[in-house]
Amino acid sequence: MGKLSTALKATLAAQFLPRMVWAAADAGGSAAALHYRPLNGDNLRELARRKMHHGSDIFLNPMGIPRDKRFWQVLSWKLFHKNAYGDFLDDQPLSPVTIDWEPVKAHRGVSVTFIKHSTLLIRDEGCVLLIDPVFDNIFWFIKDFTPLAFELDDMPRPDHVLITHGHYDHLDKPSLAALDPGTHVISPLGYDSEFKAVGMTHRTRLDWYERYSDGSREITFLPANHWTMRNPIFGPNRSLWGGYLIKTAGGPVIYISGDGAYFDGFEQLAEDYDIDLAIFNMGAYAPRWFMASSHMNPAETVQAFQEIKARQLMIAHWGTFQLGDEPVHFPPEDLTKALGEKGLLSQRLDLGHGQTHFL
Repeated sequence: MGKLSTALKATLAAQFLPRMVWAAADAGGSAAALHYRPLNGDNLRELARRKMHHGSDIFLNPMGIPRDKRFWQVLSWKLFHKNAYGDFLDDQPLSPVTIDWEPVKAHRGVSVTFIKHSTLLIRDEGCVLLIDPVFDNIFWFIKDFTPLAFELDDMPRPDHVLITHGHYDHLDKPSLAALDPGTHVISPLGYDSEFKAVGMTHRTRLDWYERYSDGSREITFLPANHWTMRNPIFGPNRSLWGGYLIKTAGGPVIYISGDGAYFDGFEQLAEDYDIDLAIFNMGAYAPRWFMASSHMNPAETVQAFQEIKARQLMIAHWGTFQLGDEPVHFPPEDLTKALGEKGLLSQRLDLGHGQTHFL
């Protein structure tokens, strides 16, 4: 394509994609600079209780460093920045996702199926939780490297859909519209118009540290160092974002990070919860000068895993969409190196697209 179409891609991406609206830091800044606001002894639960993340008309990120919109940085990155991974980008094959759902349906305990991107299906003693469903492409100019090669009708029907935040690669209205409109949705505060548009009215809206229980399992919505936006006209953070802590009926406790940069609150989560499996979103982490305030890189993911004291680590948010400079298949390889440096490879749950782990 010519320069005009490339610029158009950058313009559209800057308006809508989660990684492209807030510039992380100037390219000449210190690599050692913090990309979060230290808690300095503040308690996360107390911050949430006092509604320190609630502004007058938007939500605030107590752990984040404010960034200005710098559209020129988006254009500079997409049009003039040399991608350090450039030699690897032209040879990225499609990996269609096939899933044999019968063993998942037959299993009596708890299972985790990694469908694609950040889409996870957790089956807990017959109850199905579907996380951030994205079944197809999100924009015409973003390639989907993991097209589904199974019929959605074959997938176990979800009882609860959990949404972490409103970025388009996590809250996808066409994917939601493919589900039964009567499905129960658990989401952060806000997003009323999005769910109304797809006819999903059976909803539970959660603030940080608020919980939902269906009598057998308990789901807690937790803070994350991130942000969200659906419409650039109205601006960012009109709705909330975060992760989930799932206490399953079958026993295992599962942490879903959602998108987020590193911050120094994971040790507090470890004090509150005994986590069996931590699923961190780890993708779109390069270049660091741009991404560090939105997404964790492998070293930060390993650090967060150590601090949250989970028994196993799994990653999502990779392999499907080219959202950062790194090739879509690099995150698992980079994580292997980071875990190896800390001697933690034995604690990794290496789950690929379409694969299921039975807990």
